[in-house]
Amino acid sequence: MAYNFNAFKSRISEVETWLAGEFSNVRTGKATPALLDSLMIDVYGAKTPIKHVASINIEDPKTLRVTPWDKAHIKSIETAIATSNMGLSTAPDQTGLRVIFPALTEDRRKSFVKVIKEKLEDARVSVRKEREKVWNDIQDKERAGELSEDDKFQAKDDLQKIVDESNLRLEAMVAKKETEIMT
Repeated sequence: MAYNFNAFKSRISEVETWLAGEFSNVRTGKATPALLDSLMIDVYGAKTPIKHVASINIEDPKTLRVTPWDKAHIKSIETAIATSNMGLSTAPDQTGLRVIFPALTEDRRKSFVKVIKEKLEDARVSVRKEREKVWNDIQDKERAGELSEDDKFQAKDDLQKIVDESNLRLEAMVAKKETEIMT
């Protein structure tokens, strides 16, 4: 009887999706609305994402246009962006504000590369934890007589193949993002 790796593969896919989401929050010098997704403002006593109270459009490669539906939120959006520590500047006007992305310096680019490599390590740790859970489950099934010793070692080999493939995909994501940041 072969071991079922579907739950493990699903969890690996979740880790890869998480890493892609984390990478979308790392600024590459190009204006993208996704960079503001994690920013929250106080709206009538509740923390709300900016994208839920305003439209965010790309004005040019270095500028986003944020137009809140309620003009009273302009100041709180401006404050949230200023305190986000993303290095963005804002220019408010009557209808909304412009979010300006300054050119990245070499040092800032290197610090972003360091951040994405830390995120990669977090993803690898998650994969290792999941691998350990599955390996323990395989050993438990072998002890309970549900798997033969040969099946246990075959499952171990299959498990390692899945982990290696996942690590290659994660590293490819990092290499792509690093190239994007450094150019």
